[in-house]
Amino acid sequence: MSATTILDTAPLGALIRYTDNSPKPPARFTKKLAAWERSNGVGRLVKKEPPRPYRTWTAPASFTLHEGNFSSDGVILVTIMRTHSADSVLTFEVAEEPKPGQVRVLLDFGGCTELLHLAESVTAAELWIARESYRNARLEIVGEEDAGRAGGAELAA
Repeated sequence: MSATTILDTAPLGALIRYTDNSPKPPARFTKKLAAWERSNGVGRLVKKEPPRPYRTWTAPASFTLHEGNFSSDGVILVTIMRTHSADSVLTFEVAEEPKPGQVRVLLDFGGCTELLHLAESVTAAELWIARESYRNARLEIVGEEDAGRAGGAELAA
């Protein structure tokens, strides 16, 4: 799949696998392995951005994958996010979509919606919001996105 297909079809919260289709080098070649890992991996789709016009050029549409966290004693020290543009030469595939009934914790910021957390239930999502202190977050139940737009009420945190 191309990056534009991911932008058009993949839902927020999906696990996206990406690759440059090159073979993985042996572990003894640490620099080659590190370079390979930058072009081959998996992450959770947390944000989609439309093209952004600037004075001299227009940035292409892009999406951001959350690849993981480094933590110590339960405190997240570094969050690894990777942004891919619509014109990326990598190959993408949806490895896993969010399951119906899961709850997305979303934040609208700068004209984009960002996935903050994917919870198993509304209760778990509300507990996560209370623990992390997000005031403007909203909840969206997977599988009920269209119902929310067709007259149903969305959950607000």
